[in-house]
Amino acid sequence: MKTPSNNVAASVSAPATAFELLQWQEQDKASTALWRTGSSLPKPRRIEIADDTMPADTAFRHISEGASLLWRGDFQNARQLLLALGRRLDKKSRRKPSAAAGFPHAFHLFRQTQAQRARMLASLLIELDEHWHCSLRRAPDWRVACSESWGTVAVQAEARTVLVPLRDLLGVVGAHEWRKKGVEIAALDGARIHAHYGVFSPVRGEYLDLVMRAPLPAAGVSQAWDIGTGTGVLAAVLLKRGVKSVVATDMSERALACAGENLQRLGQAAKVELQRTDLFPQGQAGLIVCNPPWLPGKAASLLDQAIYDEDSRMLRGFLQGLAMHLLPGGEGWLVISDLAEHLKLRSREELLAWIASAGLKVLGREDIRPHHGKVQDQTDPLHAARAAEVTSLWRLAAA
Repeated sequence: MKTPSNNVAASVSAPATAFELLQWQEQDKASTALWRTGSSLPKPRRIEIADDTMPADTAFRHISEGASLLWRGDFQNARQLLLALGRRLDKKSRRKPSAAAGFPHAFHLFRQTQAQRARMLASLLIELDEHWHCSLRRAPDWRVACSESWGTVAVQAEARTVLVPLRDLLGVVGAHEWRKKGVEIAALDGARIHAHYGVFSPVRGEYLDLVMRAPLPAAGVSQAWDIGTGTGVLAAVLLKRGVKSVVATDMSERALACAGENLQRLGQAAKVELQRTDLFPQGQAGLIVCNPPWLPGKAASLLDQAIYDEDSRMLRGFLQGLAMHLLPGGEGWLVISDLAEHLKLRSREELLAWIASAGLKVLGREDIRPHHGKVQDQTDPLHAARAAEVTSLWRLAAA
């Protein structure tokens, strides 16, 4: 399905969202609401009522026993309780044995700990009405942020309110603020890219530096493809390099709306055709660029989908389909980190074997060291891998 970029606009509301029914007992009465979360967490199995009189230790004991707490007290006190629960979880995780066995064991332990932490912190629930309004004391008006991220509430006869984890609600508000502020992109002369909720923000700029400095093939000047466009930042960078037009693809409606809005703001919408498709559009191009998720693994949330690529599906799909979509003299640019190699999740030999089996050859490789804060954070359980990480742009051609 082709969607011209000048017809793709970001609306206030996000794409329609599916809700589940949730039932619980409150004051000896049956209550029903819709359930909404931005992750793969299952809906609560047991709901208990909590308010300002519940100590943090008691709340922690309840969620440790598998209960979810529906907050009926002051909203700001709920935020304080969430922080207190987080401190208790962090203290508990520090008592666990050190993951001295190395990678990949340390990485899997890290993900397991993070998943358990997310599950427990998602156990503090807030009730919102059908317009995303919260009736708790001192609750901010975050209706616009919720509408941007979650769309409209599909009310039902038996349920006209929504229960959401407070942690998810705060995440939505954070995403709303980042969307307004945007991220300054040096490769675009300081212009800002604004990421929507669920679309990965280009906060790591080193991969953009690689795309800016790699030699542009003559076959790619007329048209390039940006596979998995996300915010549309790579499409904009390719136009900055002198490419005349770009076809940008993505499977996500959120991403296409986000890319369309960013390209419109940059005055580049007329030069980009957005298509909702899995990997490649029809035809051939002289330059095909892909920045797939860098780590093999299962995504647990919308944002995780930009980080984890289950069974390396997108990476292998790009490599396997690249040769048939390249024009003579064309190049495919694979932008990827070697973090997976340092975590022992994938070897360099595997990557090279996938490239060769796809009928491709390596023309060259541009490397750069990342410069984000975690590289220097020695308390990070993955520090040893992050400190050795290199981000590369692989220049590929049909063999």
